[in-house]
Amino acid sequence: MTAATQPRAIEIVEHCQSLFEDLDFNAVKQWKAAVPGRKAIGYMPVYVPREIVHAAGMLPVGILGGGDSLEVIQGDAYYQSYICRIPRSTIELGLTGRLDCLDGMLFPSICDVIRNLSGMWQILFKDKYVRYFDVPQNYQDAIGGTYYVHELEVLRDGLAALRGKPITDAELNASIRVYNENRAAIRDLYAYRAEKPWQAPTSEVYLLLRAGMVLPPEDHTKLVREYVAEVDKLPRPKRDNARVVINGSFCEQPPLGLIKSIEMAGCYIVDDDFMLVTRWLLDDVPEDGNPLEELSKAFLHRSASTAAKYDEKREDKGQFLLKQVKTGGAEGVIFAAPSFCDPALLERPMLQDVLSKHGVPHTAFKFAENTGQMAPIREQAGTFADSIKLWNAA
Repeated sequence: MTAATQPRAIEIVEHCQSLFEDLDFNAVKQWKAAVPGRKAIGYMPVYVPREIVHAAGMLPVGILGGGDSLEVIQGDAYYQSYICRIPRSTIELGLTGRLDCLDGMLFPSICDVIRNLSGMWQILFKDKYVRYFDVPQNYQDAIGGTYYVHELEVLRDGLAALRGKPITDAELNASIRVYNENRAAIRDLYAYRAEKPWQAPTSEVYLLLRAGMVLPPEDHTKLVREYVAEVDKLPRPKRDNARVVINGSFCEQPPLGLIKSIEMAGCYIVDDDFMLVTRWLLDDVPEDGNPLEELSKAFLHRSASTAAKYDEKREDKGQFLLKQVKTGGAEGVIFAAPSFCDPALLERPMLQDVLSKHGVPHTAFKFAENTGQMAPIREQAGTFADSIKLWNAA
C-alpha cells in the first residue's frame, strides 16, 4: 500500500510512534521556536495540575524516562542499583542535553526516589525552575483541601514569576476547559478500546497517549478524536482473546515491546494505569468557579486510585481495580510493576487478596523500561490467557 492510500489511522499511529521515539524532544523545540519567548515545563509521571502550566502560556511536557533505546551511562553514577530505572534514565536525558529545551521541571509526589530526584535536579540544573509538588494525605476540604490549594498557589505564583506576569483565574478556567476536553476525548478512547479492543489495540492507544506528553493539549485532543473515528473504519479481525486489566505501571512505563508481547500472547488489554496524568481526574472540573479550589476538590474526591496515592480508608483498597475489571468486562488482571517500585510492589499483595476474594484470576511479573526479557513475559501472559479460557469453559 502506498503512502497516498495508507489509512489515516495508520498515519496517526506512525506519527505518534515518531514522537515516542524522539528522545531529543524536537516537537517541543519546534513549538518553542514558533513563537519567541515560549517556555516549556517538564513533569514526571502520575499527576501534576497541567492546567496551571498551560494557563501560564507554557507547554507541559511529560518526561517518562529514556525507554529501551537510551543507554544509561552517566545516570548510573548518581543512583544505587537497587532502585527503579526511571530516575537514572531521566538524569541521563538531562546530563546529555536532551532536556535543555525545558525551562523547568515538576516532580510530583510519587515516592522517595522521585523526591530525591527533585533535589538532584536542583543541584545539577541551578538555572532551571524546579519544584517538588506535594499532595495531601487528608481528604477533608478544610484540612487537606486547604493545604492542597496552598500548594497550587505556590506553583501558580512560581510559574507567574517565570513568565513575568500574574496568572489570572480567567486563564486558569480557560485551561481547565481545554483539559476537560482532553480528558473527555481520552475517556472516549478508553471506552472505545474496552468495547472493541481488536480495533484499537493498546500498543496503538499507548502511543497516542504518549503523543500527548509533547503536544499542546488542543492538538492532542483533535488527534485522539480523529484516531477513534478513523480506526473504526479499518477491517480488523476479532479474536477470542482474554480480556485483561494491567496494573502497576503508573510511573515507570513499560517498553512498547512488552505491551505488544502481552497482546500477541492472546490478551486484549481493556484497562490499565499507564499515563495516569491523562486520566487522573475522573470527570470534568467546573470551569466557572474558583479554579484552584475546584482543582483541589477534583483531586480529593474525584481522582483515580493508585499505589502512589494515600488511601484514607483501608477498606477502599482494591475497589477501584475491581471497578476497572467490571466496567471493562475484564476476565483477569495482570500485575506488571517495574522492578524495585516500592509503591506498586508493596500494594500488590493487598490487591491480589481482594481479587482472590472476588474470584478474579490474576498473574504478576516485574519489568524495567529497558527490559529484554519479552519471551518469558509473553509465555507467562499466554499461559494466563489460556487458563482464563479454560476456567470460563469449565
